[in-house]
Amino acid sequence: MWTLADVPLPLAPSLHITTDAIAQVVGDIDVRRVEADFSGVRPSAVLVLFADDDNGDAGVLLTRRSTALRNHSGEMSFPGGRIDGDETPIEAALREAYEEVGLDPASVEIIGELNHLATVVSRSHIVPIVARTQSQVALAPASHEVERVLWVPLAEFIRTDTYRAERWTVPWGERVLYFYELDDETVWGATAHVLTDLLKRLSRARH
Repeated sequence: MWTLADVPLPLAPSLHITTDAIAQVVGDIDVRRVEADFSGVRPSAVLVLFADDDNGDAGVLLTRRSTALRNHSGEMSFPGGRIDGDETPIEAALREAYEEVGLDPASVEIIGELNHLATVVSRSHIVPIVARTQSQVALAPASHEVERVLWVPLAEFIRTDTYRAERWTVPWGERVLYFYELDDETVWGATAHVLTDLLKRLSRARH
């Protein structure tokens, strides 16, 4: 069951956001490294990549997962996946981004991390690695796991007609889920959780 949750928009609409502002906020984060409260969890990392457009407005890189995948099929997500062997989360996030969308690791500047989170469906402990590039380079699916690659302006996520929150009652408890209804895609789940975490931090930094 779910009900609409009275959770306000994380950031004021029409606010100009740049990658410099993101870097400053993320650089000050005391990261919360949560532990999963269920068994069989596997370490993962995602690359939360930003770049300014020609007007100086930050956009974030997102992919749509293939509908043929077993978990989170067809969902919008950041490039990312399992951490292999002795890899660090940064190494895993960069490798996955290269494998999924052809992103050159040498073009990426690592900024920091956001709060870790765990997902029940895919049994993942996720480390969000925040990074930026100098421009919104053209990228395309480079793996069968990815159907679409796009840069989305952060301004799209702070429109009042885009955002909503729902309170879900599930077997493992009650959770608030965030949804961002873009023009032709819906961002929700872990990806929306990470974006909301960042937008809330940007909001607090402006006050």
